[in-house]
Amino acid sequence: MTGSGADWIALGLISADNPRIIPRLLSLFPHPPDVLRASRDELKSLGPGDMLAAGAFPGGLLRRAAEEERLLRKLGGRAVALSDDDYPGLLKQIADPPLVLFCLGDVKVLSEPAVGIVGSRKPSVYGRSVAEGLARDLAGRGLAVASGLAEGIDTRAHAGALETGRTIAVLGTGLDDCYPRQNRRLAEKIAAAGVLVTEFPLGSEPLGHHFPQRNRLISGLSLALVVVEASPRSGSLITAKLALDQNREVLAVPGAITSPLSSGTNALIQAGAKPVTCWQDVAEELPGSLRDRVLEAGLGEGAGEAARSGEEKKVLGCLGVRGPVHIDELAARSEVPLPDLLAVLLDMELRGLVRQSPGKYFYRSP
Repeated sequence: MTGSGADWIALGLISADNPRIIPRLLSLFPHPPDVLRASRDELKSLGPGDMLAAGAFPGGLLRRAAEEERLLRKLGGRAVALSDDDYPGLLKQIADPPLVLFCLGDVKVLSEPAVGIVGSRKPSVYGRSVAEGLARDLAGRGLAVASGLAEGIDTRAHAGALETGRTIAVLGTGLDDCYPRQNRRLAEKIAAAGVLVTEFPLGSEPLGHHFPQRNRLISGLSLALVVVEASPRSGSLITAKLALDQNREVLAVPGAITSPLSSGTNALIQAGAKPVTCWQDVAEELPGSLRDRVLEAGLGEGAGEAARSGEEKKVLGCLGVRGPVHIDELAARSEVPLPDLLAVLLDMELRGLVRQSPGKYFYRSP
């Protein structure tokens, strides 16, 4: 770090629950740690409310920061300050970048080109399949996939990305907590093959206001944001608005007009978001040379084979060379339950493995 690590962590302790102080602080103090030794008159320039938030920096703050740094190292993590070379350049562009990021895993992933995938915490089978398939395809072509480790779409996006590449999980807690609890094993896998990142110090609990706040980091780390399923009041729509404010591309997966889970995404499309029907739709919105590289990249045979589930193998085994097979016959022959079969077939269509004819007939792609 440029400057004392404890200094930057101290700033993180102050700003984690008060990010509105960040733009003003950055405009007044070219070297942010200088604020820790500022006079009361200098602190007044932050504004009355912000000066109170800074609390004139009680003497115990740096000791707390040093202890935070010690515990972070014990956990195997590290703090990345705004001044560090490892701080992601894309995130520096937003209006209120965290002054310090607490990371567990490979921090270099934060600077890789990334696509954010977010959506409902209680998605449909369709939504889960689309999120996982898109993440798998994009990660397999060299893009990191960023999401929020929440239930539902976030979970499927992380899982799909881990099958073929790398993923970024942005937390609304400290690194020593996992929310939701059932994603603890997934978080461990992400730390081993990607990165967990948060602006909240150790011991921070999953408070309600943390999650809208962390959403700006999901969009801020991403070149484009894909919303898979979202109700009208979904937090994913907050993320989409933040992405637009940050000048990021926003895309949405269309869904049935009768489904409440698709009302938010369909509204985004009506407002101008690009509809997503396959991974290529996302890749086409990336910056020039990166777009060309991703579109030309193919999943390796090993990665593609590893990504196929047992259900996919059953389905492929039932799709011979005699022509298209009707969905009902396919369900009977594969012994895959119809709701699961529909999800598997959609995923396989997105990946170019099967094609559909009118009347719900399916056949292998040539």
